[in-house]
Amino acid sequence: MASKPKPDPNLFSLLVEDGLPLLTLTGVALFLSGIFAIFLAARREFLPHDIGFLGMSADELCRFAECRIVRFMFHDRVAFGGTLIAVAVLCLWLAALPLRDGYRWAWFAFTVSGSTGFLSFLAYLGYGYLDSWHGVATLALLPCFVVGQVRSFSRASRLATPWIRSPQAAIAPIQLRHGRSRILATGVGMIMAGVAILIIGMTRVFVPEDLAFIGLTRDVLQGINQRLIPLIAHDRAGFGGGLISSGLLVIICAWYAPPSRSYWQATAIAGIAGFGCAIAVHFVEGYTDSFHLAPAFAGALLFAFGSVLEFPGLRELAARQIS
Repeated sequence: MASKPKPDPNLFSLLVEDGLPLLTLTGVALFLSGIFAIFLAARREFLPHDIGFLGMSADELCRFAECRIVRFMFHDRVAFGGTLIAVAVLCLWLAALPLRDGYRWAWFAFTVSGSTGFLSFLAYLGYGYLDSWHGVATLALLPCFVVGQVRSFSRASRLATPWIRSPQAAIAPIQLRHGRSRILATGVGMIMAGVAILIIGMTRVFVPEDLAFIGLTRDVLQGINQRLIPLIAHDRAGFGGGLISSGLLVIICAWYAPPSRSYWQATAIAGIAGFGCAIAVHFVEGYTDSFHLAPAFAGALLFAFGSVLEFPGLRELAARQIS
């Protein structure tokens, strides 16, 4: 009896497989984008399309207000870079473990967070600056994300009770449950902050503390360059969208993910990247208004407290399983 011939897949099928390579690639691209945003801010450089739109380089704009306009812009861009890294780390963990294991909630986390991130690009309709490089990158990455989601849907067939509401959580070490609840609260706060920043970026752009740091009024900024405020608004809205996307990932992962070393590591790295960049850049640029920084510090402390509580609880849980 003749043996059944082996399947002869086409090149596309070999490359995309079950969609996980494409979703992993999406995470890697977001990570590199975040690093690149921070790198450019550290070098005090605008992207070529920013210079083309504004008609000024960062050095030329630095001649105004003792360079505080440029420092303000770069503080937004570093914070945005931090959110991209945070999203990337959580996406890479989702693709590497829960989605690879076929859990539907991991696929849902990708869908909700990714859709929010891509749709936030449309915020440019509110401030009028179409970032061509951002647009090209979005259009290039979108098919990768969509095809990855479509191909991985059939794999994501395992339903699971949210860990936070499971019988296992009820008997887990108390510090583990308290830690997880604080991580959830942090995610809610991130979404609220992201929505506020996104709306501000699409409308009035600045809060009073921003203009106090820059030392100029909105009218004066408009007089320096008619395109300056739309460019700043673009940075603000991008950061807001990144915060919403990362907050959604934090909440869904904290709600569903069983305790594990890899989950704890992924959330810790994401928190350090996101909150670390958002807070540290304020001190680097000299924007240290206590009222302005209070929400970021509150979120960082809540997140850190949750992570610190969860770690010993995770070790105790592992010890119980061994014994």
